[in-house]
Amino acid sequence: MTADAFGFVEWFRPGEHERVETVLTQMRATGATYLRTHLSWAEYHAPGGEAWYDWLLPRLGREIDLLPCVHYTPPSLSRTGRASGPPWDLKSYADFLDMIMTRHGEHFTHIELWNEPNNLLDWDWRIDRDHQLFCEMVGGAAHWINQRGWKAVLGGPCPFDPVWLDLMGQRGLLAEMAAVGLHGFPGTWDSEEGSWHGWQAVLDETREILNRYNPQAEIWLTETGYSTWRRDEAEQLRRFVDALDAGADRMYWYGWADLPDDIAVQEGLWFDLRHYHMGAVDARGRPKLLARLLTAGGVDRVREVTRLAAPGLSGAVKPVVITGGSGFIGSNLADNLLAEGREVIVYDNLSRPGVEQNLHWLAERHGARLHPVPADLADMTSLRAAVRDADSVVHLAAQTAVTTSLTDPLQDFEINARGTLNLLEAVRATGRRVPVLFASTNKVYGALEDVAMAEHDDRHLPEDRDLRDNGIGEGRPLDFCTPYGCSKGVADQYVLDYAKSYGIPAAVLRMSCIYGPRQFGTEDQGWVAHFLIRALEGREISIYGDGKQVRDVLHVDDCVAAYRGVLDNIDALSGMAFNLGGGPRNAVSLNAVLDQIARLTGQPCDVSRHDWRQGDQLWFVADTGLLQSRVGWQPRIGWQEGLGQLADWLRQNRSFPAKTAAERRAMAS
Repeated sequence: MTADAFGFVEWFRPGEHERVETVLTQMRATGATYLRTHLSWAEYHAPGGEAWYDWLLPRLGREIDLLPCVHYTPPSLSRTGRASGPPWDLKSYADFLDMIMTRHGEHFTHIELWNEPNNLLDWDWRIDRDHQLFCEMVGGAAHWINQRGWKAVLGGPCPFDPVWLDLMGQRGLLAEMAAVGLHGFPGTWDSEEGSWHGWQAVLDETREILNRYNPQAEIWLTETGYSTWRRDEAEQLRRFVDALDAGADRMYWYGWADLPDDIAVQEGLWFDLRHYHMGAVDARGRPKLLARLLTAGGVDRVREVTRLAAPGLSGAVKPVVITGGSGFIGSNLADNLLAEGREVIVYDNLSRPGVEQNLHWLAERHGARLHPVPADLADMTSLRAAVRDADSVVHLAAQTAVTTSLTDPLQDFEINARGTLNLLEAVRATGRRVPVLFASTNKVYGALEDVAMAEHDDRHLPEDRDLRDNGIGEGRPLDFCTPYGCSKGVADQYVLDYAKSYGIPAAVLRMSCIYGPRQFGTEDQGWVAHFLIRALEGREISIYGDGKQVRDVLHVDDCVAAYRGVLDNIDALSGMAFNLGGGPRNAVSLNAVLDQIARLTGQPCDVSRHDWRQGDQLWFVADTGLLQSRVGWQPRIGWQEGLGQLADWLRQNRSFPAKTAAERRAMAS
């Protein structure tokens, strides 16, 4: 096996032509070398099956090293009358494979025979007779495969069964095999405390058996994976690296995509939740951490993040815990605390693209005082362990986009509302008064539809002069709108109530638009950085609405200073909510930001205009007077100065297309 070569397992159903094309494109982008997919004997003989495989096998084989796994007897040929039992005539299996090699053999070099062959529950005979017939069927097929110039792979026993494998050797089956496939799912179905003793033990035992019967045979992991049903995607990374480093000649990761929730597994629909979360991408094709890191930097990137995510902390240390600490605000806050010599636990599931770069940056700057915990807010065991000895907790982890909340409100609620409640309960379980700061949002005030607005040439402004001059204060009634506003608003109120009901020193910061270094902005969240990145790339910027929307933008250095100020005074401020934004001095329209970006880049922004988005505010400016009076805080970096700093940081830390001579002359002038 080539160093760090890997493959995926993915089953395709008849008619999924479009999905095949999508998966191939995505899978190849990860650097995958191999693909294992099923070739169902029963499906082949069903109406349309032959045409489906006539298209599928050549299409896959042209793009990637293909391993067809042949199984599932047609019920009409099966002794049991089901599509999983053995055929009446065992030679029929070899005949089917002969036809497949003749018709499609140019698209693969190996064929896997009979998935999970030691699972003989449907073979309604005595066990010894089962094995004899299995060996006759598969051994004859393997012999014929070899005669015709292809190579046979013995399907993976699951769970691993050395007695069964040795019996296959005694009956001559292993001598016909170019490789033996193994299945193993440590941490998902194979328990380290019981049935699982590590890849090394399994491979050593397999090699010992093969050395007796066929020393040349390779050992493949034809199916291994980890279910992220608890959203522990960083653990999936570790399991992937463990399997890759196990020493097998090939490794196929199960699987590429999560199983859709309307598909039944063998035992039945939703028989086991774990079956539905085995993919490197979710059922909608959205990449999890594994797929994203493989696509961004291959196995090297996965190894780098896995190495970083290995915390070690003395029980005597009282760290600051930052959930979402690898994110934009979190990494800046962590850097500020670490620079003072503090110990910091970064609790982050690394789900947002690019944040692993922030974690790497923190590790390079601060070494052993940084303690990454790559876990999700749903993982109560990890959460309780992380906050057990905490000096304080800053809760920044969240689903942050209104648009995403409208697409998937359940996930939005699970992360923002339930995730916050999980954290509060973990803090309460310490039995100590651990301070908690929560990052809320100005969206808890709603779309401000009751505020009379006037449209001016360059911006929307309230008709009320006092409101225009000072901004929205904390006395404004809460008015949750959009699922995002609801989930963050619920969390906001829970934090304040835990201060009252349980005496936890807790405060809330309702933030406006924060921007600055270490921000990987997207169209849906982090719009200031997103606009700058698109402009520096020479790409189109989408504006929703007329661009006259006004926001009070705040540089992240000022944001960090506010968090530090509230944290330092938490005993006096517990149970309070504060607005945190740039205030009237940093209130600016989207169009004004685009004009300033054009001056910074030396060329006009390429802008496309679109309809308004749901829940968008025409104007929001925070009145930060309460924070200023109680903490002595105020924003120090003006928006134009801050935008220039962000542009400089982006140029130093990201690659952008080189400027033409005309563009350089325009910038110079």
